[in-house]
Amino acid sequence: MTPADADFHQLWKTKYSKLVFRKSETVPEELHQMVQEGFLTLRKHDCFFQDLVRIKGKDFVTPVSRILIGNPGCTYKYLNTRLFTVPWPIEGYDIKYCSPQIHDACKALIRLNDYLHIEAVKALQGQNLFETKESKDTTVIDRGQNFAASLTEKGSVSKDQSSCCVPEDDYVSLNNRTSYNVTLLNYMDPLQMLYLKQEPYFGMGNMAVSWHHDENLVERSTVAVYSYSCEGSAMEESNEQKPRGRDPAVWHVGLKVAWDIETPGLAMPLHQGDFYLMLDDLNMTHQHCVLAGFSPRFSSTHRVADCSRGTLEYIFGQCELALQNLQTDSDSMALSLKSLETSVIKQVEEIHNEVEFEWLRQFWFQGKRYLKCTDWWLKPMAKLEEFWRKMETMTSLVLSEVGKEEQIEKQRNETISCFLLVLTERQKLRKEWTARCRSEAAESLPEDQRPECHPFWTDDECSMPLPYDLEEVIANLQNLVQWVE
Repeated sequence: MTPADADFHQLWKTKYSKLVFRKSETVPEELHQMVQEGFLTLRKHDCFFQDLVRIKGKDFVTPVSRILIGNPGCTYKYLNTRLFTVPWPIEGYDIKYCSPQIHDACKALIRLNDYLHIEAVKALQGQNLFETKESKDTTVIDRGQNFAASLTEKGSVSKDQSSCCVPEDDYVSLNNRTSYNVTLLNYMDPLQMLYLKQEPYFGMGNMAVSWHHDENLVERSTVAVYSYSCEGSAMEESNEQKPRGRDPAVWHVGLKVAWDIETPGLAMPLHQGDFYLMLDDLNMTHQHCVLAGFSPRFSSTHRVADCSRGTLEYIFGQCELALQNLQTDSDSMALSLKSLETSVIKQVEEIHNEVEFEWLRQFWFQGKRYLKCTDWWLKPMAKLEEFWRKMETMTSLVLSEVGKEEQIEKQRNETISCFLLVLTERQKLRKEWTARCRSEAAESLPEDQRPECHPFWTDDECSMPLPYDLEEVIANLQNLVQWVE
């Protein structure tokens, strides 16, 4: 159903009440101007990229081009691809942008972020949806009425909002579920697309983005989406037959009840500068899609990403934990492990895998795209690689220790068995990432966006304590286990 249908508003009220829609005239004109100029600037500087995502073991290039902007050191993972924020300007961080215009674009987006944060708070208050988990069955009293106003005075919280802990009270819950730490920007020109999927259930027409739930978000957090379609000649009335009343020239957001095609779907038209909010658990109980119009369109999708395992602060903490097991002899400067306890070895080697496959390979898999905007990530990634190299040394030290005959047999066997599992996983993932970097989809990308298989080294590189291909190492360990048995 669209707004042209008689029962549209009744359906919206009964089945889609947690979708809040605001027309462009409700947004300050100055903000529209800043944000829309920001979109065009980022496009002009080639800052939008098609992502290489993995679905059911296959790599695909997304039809929509994207860029993630948000809190410094934050990441957002979707469809097995981790995006790294181009940091928006925040006090206390030294962020060098490639041009003053890119700085201004990021500044405009943090202004929009602050505005949408306040609008989301007001919308949750309006629907009495801001109670904590502990009190969600109780009636919310009006003590929160001035909360939105106080937030307006204070502005949006600028530090990392990512930690998701049990809220102390309704105010904290309300703030945590609306304090967006990232925005995923999207751009698509439908007329440049060779093929667009048809919406399969309700005959809604061409889809830019298929039915989905947004993933990797803090539970029951609000998603806010600002839409900017470049309306012009392409917006002239279409002569094509309209799919079920939807004007195919106009972009829409489509919603449906999850796993339900009996309840009619909702198609909400999106014009230049409109925005909508998906409140509370709507993202989980419903699915949404984006229905393409004829004109190019930008959108800014503000999220409270669950960064509990997705910030630099987190991964540096993990590295620090792992490296506590490495010690240096003050006289000989020789490296050794403090503990050979199976649980300690397992924890260190799992962190080793996490750094390599969730951070280093994910970052370099996206080529040099981030350098179009800023070099902010290069230093922390170099630091992470330095820590990872130390962990490679730690792996070689474990191998050396388990090969010694004086080890107690039972303990050695337990350590080797546990160690084997982590190394086998490492070998499997290295093969997978190497193949991903050489896939047909990867080769189709522009050269500066093509995946880089990094870290990668050959057997004759003496700086590395272990080979890239661990097949022989694993075979030797398997023989050791059999020998001990």
